[in-house]
Amino acid sequence: MNSSADVNAADPARPLQIGDAAPNFQARTTMGEMNLSDYRGRWVVLFSHPADFTPVCTSEFVALSRASDQFKAMNCDLVAISVDSLYSHLGWIRAIYHHFGVKVSFPIVEDPSLVIGRAYEMLAEDAPDASTMRSTYFIDPEGIIRATLCYPATIGRSVDELLRVLAALQRADSGNVVTPEGWHPGDDVLLPPYKDQDSALDAEGDSCWFHRTLPDKQKEEGK
Repeated sequence: MNSSADVNAADPARPLQIGDAAPNFQARTTMGEMNLSDYRGRWVVLFSHPADFTPVCTSEFVALSRASDQFKAMNCDLVAISVDSLYSHLGWIRAIYHHFGVKVSFPIVEDPSLVIGRAYEMLAEDAPDASTMRSTYFIDPEGIIRATLCYPATIGRSVDELLRVLAALQRADSGNVVTPEGWHPGDDVLLPPYKDQDSALDAEGDSCWFHRTLPDKQKEEGK
């Protein structure tokens, strides 16, 4: 089935935003037919790449494949997508396997009609061709977009940063805390800001009431 067969796009009247439901789609992939809704109950990192058989994309796929067990351990699946055909994807992952000894461990979606890419706004408005940007969507187990990252075709993503953002989203969801700049699992976390006047006034004597750190209890509990 062609990837354009079933795409439930977001409201075209406004840009796709954090907090929106991820547009569902059904498409062919290197691992068979898939429906994004089949991943409910797990996190998904959906990411686009400009084209197969390109240097930066190859470096990303090698690194992501080597890190796939780390994502799986965090209840997260990787799903890649580009405008290239299924047969181009298959030829590329075969070349990666023979040249790097790495088996691409996640599905690569074909999107030759650009229907999925447009639904997710993966294409720049002034793009000279059909290549998608390096867009990344962190989709939670309920199918909601929780964070996005976007890089130009010339700049590769950081696998460490993808893992860090995923861990931070999961940590914030697991308790009434937020994560500071550069946070990694086990670092101190922050209490969220006061939400009303009485709470703020009751913080008398706390000179840094707007930045309250505390040790991460999950670290202490070995979680």
